[in-house]
Amino acid sequence: MKPSIERIEPLLDAWAAGDEGARDALLELVYPHLKQMASGKLQGEAVGHTLDTTALVHEACLDLLASNPPDWRGRAQFFAFMSTVMRRVLLDHARRKGAAKRGGGWGRVELGDHLVGSDPDSAAILDLERALHRLEAHAPRMARVAECRIFGGMNDAQVAEALGLAERTAAREWQRGRAWLRVALEEA
Repeated sequence: MKPSIERIEPLLDAWAAGDEGARDALLELVYPHLKQMASGKLQGEAVGHTLDTTALVHEACLDLLASNPPDWRGRAQFFAFMSTVMRRVLLDHARRKGAAKRGGGWGRVELGDHLVGSDPDSAAILDLERALHRLEAHAPRMARVAECRIFGGMNDAQVAEALGLAERTAAREWQRGRAWLRVALEEA
């Protein structure tokens, strides 16, 4: 079920004007779409990933609720913003897991080989984050398009609408950005 544009935009405007009831109604309306976005992002993760779809959406919503609503110019910008929030949640989660693996402030204890595990999810997310930062320094618009595609699960038309680009430009930026990121990740 796709949220109705006619119902989302007035709620965004009312929330920006300070109506908390509109905020709650908006989150209820977009929740299924946010779960779909999160599911698409987590689909490629390894079995046993400690952050599931529901947890990712709830963390993203809590992050969203803790911030002041930006001045969104419609549904597409809201979902682009949520893709950024989900990226941040995944990155924070990967960093926390990485810190816990390295001791997280605890004293060092030697473990036998049978107790040492690996978590490629965290490393992959951190590598992707570093690559996106490098891409952002090189081509900010390309990095923003990649972020919307990777973390928001948006298509070319949605990215174009959210970022104020022509659809063809969004497609071209994604094609170039994907190639750039692939090379950067292979080097990592």
